[in-house]
Amino acid sequence: MKHPLLSTLLALGLTACADMKDLNKVVSGIATVAGSSALGFVPYGSEIGSAMRATTAVAKTLEDITPSQEYYIGRTVSAGIVSRYPVRDKPTANHYLNTLGQVLVMASDKPSTFKGYHFLLLDTDEVVAFAAPSGFVFVSKGMVKLCKNEDDLAAVLAHEIGHVQNSHALAAISTSRITSALTVIAAEGTKTFVGGPIGELTRVFEGSIDDITQTLVNKGYARGQENEADATAIKIMQRVGYDPAALIRVLDTMKTKVKPGSTGFMSTHPPVNDRIADIRPLLPQSLAAMAANANRDKRFGKLLKAL
Repeated sequence: MKHPLLSTLLALGLTACADMKDLNKVVSGIATVAGSSALGFVPYGSEIGSAMRATTAVAKTLEDITPSQEYYIGRTVSAGIVSRYPVRDKPTANHYLNTLGQVLVMASDKPSTFKGYHFLLLDTDEVVAFAAPSGFVFVSKGMVKLCKNEDDLAAVLAHEIGHVQNSHALAAISTSRITSALTVIAAEGTKTFVGGPIGELTRVFEGSIDDITQTLVNKGYARGQENEADATAIKIMQRVGYDPAALIRVLDTMKTKVKPGSTGFMSTHPPVNDRIADIRPLLPQSLAAMAANANRDKRFGKLLKAL
């Protein structure tokens, strides 16, 4: 069923949020750099009408969010990320990132989203990686440089795909915001949303986006969610033929190269030693060390030069 709450919030919030006036321009830039041209806005009239007619059947959880609604949420979160971190406008590097990402996505349990997955390189030496709802995945230049080979980078991307597959970002939305929005919609019924109600719903929408962004950029996920994303990453890498042990290798590298207390990955993830301890039992018992792959090493070398 269509989720009336999100229909209304997306219809009103996206157009009314003062801080998002340049959203279309920002996300069009994401599409251009990432090699996609399918990120255009669509009319919201039908969404508003659907919300008005269905207010008595509002779902009580986020389970009924449609793929298109998740996409608009993800796009709004992405606009906030690229406003904080500059985009690395290197077509060759972004093409490589998207090619690798799409290969991994096809081996996941959620191989498609509304308008597809998109991978984008951020122009910062800070070691960060984010996954917004609906498959907007961001990896920093610093994170790529931390990787020793293509398997390491595949581990980073597969982990972020794991967050998308398991809807971790959507779970960050505060239940109190959903309850607040439901109350407003129920009270208004089929009346026109004007004045106060629009403002209140807009604030709820902004708060929901802020919940997700704060989780991605500042607070990080709970240990259980990180474990779930790691377990998903291992499965994806096995299916494609990448070394799942690369996930531990990347974390080991972080221990030596990323200073404790620094911003970015170390401040938004559980302690590295704890993550490694959680990952080891998930690796196949018969896993043998994989030999170096000349083609992968060559491709990855070209990526580093293209950064």
